[in-house]
Amino acid sequence: MKRNMVVTLAALAMVVACADGNPTSPGASAGPEVFVPTLDDVANNLDASIDATAEVMALNVGGPAGTTTLYVTPRNDDGKQGCNLTSSTTVSVEVSSNNPGVATVSPPTATFTACSDTRTLTVTPVTAGTATITISQTSNTTAGTFNLAPATFTVTVAPPANSAPTVSVAGVTEGASYDKGSVPTATCDVTDAEDGPSSFAATLSAITGDYASDGIGSQTASCSYTDGGGLTASGSETYSIVDPSAPVIGYTLNPADPDGSNGWYTSDVTLTWNVSEPQSPNSLAKTGCVDQNITADQAETSYSCSATSAGGSATEVSVTIKRDATAPSVEGSRSPAANAHGWNNVAVTVSFTGSDDLSGIANCTAAETLSSEGANQPVTGTCTDEAGNVSAEATVTVQIDKTAPTIGGAATTLPNGAGWYNTNVTVHFTCADLLSGIADCTADQTLSSEGTGQSASGTAKDKADNSASATVSGINIDQTAPAVSVTGVTNGATYVLGSVPTAGCTTTDALSGVATSATLTSSGGPVGAVTATCSGAADIAGNTSSASVTYSVIYNWAGFFQPIDNNGVLNSVKAGSAVPVKFSLGGNQGLNIFAANYPASKLMTCDPAATVDVLEEVLTVTAGGSSLSYDATVAPSGQYVYVWKTDKTWAGTCRQLIVKLVDGTVHTANFKFMK
Repeated sequence: MKRNMVVTLAALAMVVACADGNPTSPGASAGPEVFVPTLDDVANNLDASIDATAEVMALNVGGPAGTTTLYVTPRNDDGKQGCNLTSSTTVSVEVSSNNPGVATVSPPTATFTACSDTRTLTVTPVTAGTATITISQTSNTTAGTFNLAPATFTVTVAPPANSAPTVSVAGVTEGASYDKGSVPTATCDVTDAEDGPSSFAATLSAITGDYASDGIGSQTASCSYTDGGGLTASGSETYSIVDPSAPVIGYTLNPADPDGSNGWYTSDVTLTWNVSEPQSPNSLAKTGCVDQNITADQAETSYSCSATSAGGSATEVSVTIKRDATAPSVEGSRSPAANAHGWNNVAVTVSFTGSDDLSGIANCTAAETLSSEGANQPVTGTCTDEAGNVSAEATVTVQIDKTAPTIGGAATTLPNGAGWYNTNVTVHFTCADLLSGIADCTADQTLSSEGTGQSASGTAKDKADNSASATVSGINIDQTAPAVSVTGVTNGATYVLGSVPTAGCTTTDALSGVATSATLTSSGGPVGAVTATCSGAADIAGNTSSASVTYSVIYNWAGFFQPIDNNGVLNSVKAGSAVPVKFSLGGNQGLNIFAANYPASKLMTCDPAATVDVLEEVLTVTAGGSSLSYDATVAPSGQYVYVWKTDKTWAGTCRQLIVKLVDGTVHTANFKFMK
């Protein structure tokens, strides 16, 4: 007859005895152990301790926000071991700052559903001062109580740190130049976040430079400022004080004008410079200004004179002189020019030009056009200058090739009998030229992309830049193995014995097509892991492929039958009894259904809150160990009976029966053993 066990509050204070009859508390006597009730704590993690002393969070105005985490620590409160937050119970709290003008806290509420829950608080500084962050309970659906004091903490907000000032020099500009007597007034402009802006006169250095005694040279305006917090900033601007009077430059030529034509001199020429600086002669500095006596031929040459002084720089003055008494030179050229190999592939016009460093060219040999193919064809010409000098002969050698080279190409390997490749294909080209010779022939090309009717093109180029091309086409490449999949069953799936889908194979190939479809083989089973493999697939290009999936097959387990209760119920039975463990696997699966070393049992803690049901059927204990039998007469699909022989020494303990089957599944039932 079934009955429920009544659990009293006094029983909760007792220590559950272990299998050997000793108390669970180390060193305890045979009598019960009493727990002292305390509250579950809600605390912050600003330090590692849990106490009523308020921790301190230090922040700065304008600085980053601070964070801390709330958490629950079980204290066996209200006489209940473990956390008060069990099943679907909750406790909710309100979070507040007693001085939000100093610091604010968010979020304003927090709810805990388990002792493993944590909730993060963010504290934002507002102004300097102190605020206290506290929490208060707003709801509690548990049977226990909570100590909220350890969650309280203090926030101290300090003023912001001092910032450095900035200083700039106004009135004058770094690197600027000012006329003597017209230098602007220099001042110091200060910006400081704490002290505010200010301005005062800059400190001027003494004028330095070679002409400082005349009030001309370099001067520096300097500024320095130290704020109330002891931080110092400085700056300076250096500028120049100048004299606006510049030097004057003149020169004399002899002869005064060219004595030849077209601006050329035909005799010696002298150049004399004169430079004056009446206002500050001691500061005068000349560049160039070198007197010249020209007695040799020269191309047009420029002679320059520039001068600077404390008063500035004079505009540079240049004089050009050219003198000629030498015959010209000649150079032949072609149009178009020969290529890098010295060849042309069209008619070539040869022209002659002269160069004369002095008077220039009067005339040259007329241009000549060559159109016949051939190597090393010579053309000769000369040039004459304005003075009647004739140059030496110049010869231009012309090479013309107008005929294109020849080219042929072929794949270096043959396709399979169906006209397909399943690897990269290399195409080789052969080139030839009878006159100028081959300059470039397309290197071997490797086709690696998949597709039908592919082609590779090559070009032959001779040394005269004539070219020809060839294309090798009709190349079919398929390097992708056919797609193979196992149908009917799914990798990693679990099926019940007798309801396993039929496995099959599919084979597809999107390019060359399927030559041989995959066939199915299986391994493993009938329960446990089963592997279905599809192999032997090949496409027309000769690529092969396979696929496999592994799934699990389990017995049709329907739970333990009476007299044993499932779902965590404590089945109460006298220690030493023979318990009939009844179950079905959907039919007779033989007697080798248990995994090695199973069924087995293990000691477990007696749950005082669990439902207890007295086992209504036990068997007479006979000699021998536990045994398994199958009764095919029990509808609808027969029944297994495992006679579990318990031990008298188990009295006063709880144990879990573990039934592990060869299909890998594990099934348990809980028992409480009485004397």
